[in-house]
Amino acid sequence: MMRILISLFIIGLVSACQQPETNVTESIAIADNQQQIPEHLPLVEDRDIKNVIFLIGDGTGLAQIASGQLALVGPDGLLHMQTMPVTGFVKTHSSDNLITDSASGATAYSCGLKTYNGAIGVNPEQIPCKTILELAEEQGLSTGLVSTSSITHATPASFATHVEQRSMEDEIAYDFLDSGVEVFLGGGFEYFSEQHRADSLDLIGEFEDAGYQILRTKDDLQNSTSNQLLGLFADDGLERADTEPNSVAMIEKALSILSKNEDGFFLMLEGSQIDWAGHGNQVQYLLNEIKDFDAAVKASLDFAQEDGETLVVLTADHETGGMTLQRQLAEGDSLEIFWTTGYHTGTPVPLMAYGPHATEFMGWRDNTYVGHKIAELLGLNGFPILIQ
Repeated sequence: MMRILISLFIIGLVSACQQPETNVTESIAIADNQQQIPEHLPLVEDRDIKNVIFLIGDGTGLAQIASGQLALVGPDGLLHMQTMPVTGFVKTHSSDNLITDSASGATAYSCGLKTYNGAIGVNPEQIPCKTILELAEEQGLSTGLVSTSSITHATPASFATHVEQRSMEDEIAYDFLDSGVEVFLGGGFEYFSEQHRADSLDLIGEFEDAGYQILRTKDDLQNSTSNQLLGLFADDGLERADTEPNSVAMIEKALSILSKNEDGFFLMLEGSQIDWAGHGNQVQYLLNEIKDFDAAVKASLDFAQEDGETLVVLTADHETGGMTLQRQLAEGDSLEIFWTTGYHTGTPVPLMAYGPHATEFMGWRDNTYVGHKIAELLGLNGFPILIQ
């Protein structure tokens, strides 16, 4: 009897020491090859640029793009982002970790410097750093932030506010009021509403007093007439409800307003929930978000082609999920997807560009380089700048 108990005890110890199964395998259907294939966009002649559209696919690595291509347009097709003529890669580490988060990753782009995970628009010593967007505002450009998350989430927040931790979303919403940004479109109503804020401050009323039109639905967006918009289409992140606008509707409205400024504009759009799909290892969720993001890419490229003075830059803050395209299944019309983690990875991410000076974004680049180069091309001097 004692021998049996000892044996069971040893088996229990071995089982307890084994790592739980965390890898997830899914499959996607491969689209047929009858899809219309868009042409690769050509390089264009370099000239002074007036506008920048900065597209961030949060959590988007090469596997996320490739899976979107296979599922949406097939092996021989191209997503619109794949038609951009210049491609490079971005190294994403933060100042305190080889694996970045969205806050430090976005701050590297917005401020052109490395900082710690969780930091919003501050350096490692928590000194605020002036962002590309703020410099653009100071030089008379119009600015906009569009996101499928709460507009107070880490990536959009890092372009217009300065707080020590990304969780300070009430403070971020308050700081937006004095940012000068003309267009905010995304989710996050709860961070502006007196019913939800810890301080019971009616930020909605304060934004209205400052001249902003408040939008809650896609119909509000379509019918809006103001040149200052605060679109809060969900309490937190967008839920893809029928009443909410998609990324195309948001970016087209933003472009229609910002392009009225003859001095130019800076617009950042984030496909936020590509990252969330990676955290959840949910491939269909991912494909839906890639489709939505790529449609916004098309709208951006269409605008840039017609305008001629607009640079479009597309990248990610990091990869999420450790996604791999593992093997084609026996029936031949589906592909096995393998997730290795539910967190961010340190894998370099794609960097793509179209428009004047797009070739400046070729090669392997640090994430801070992207911010420096955009600032340089817009004539925003002295970057990076600490606000002492």
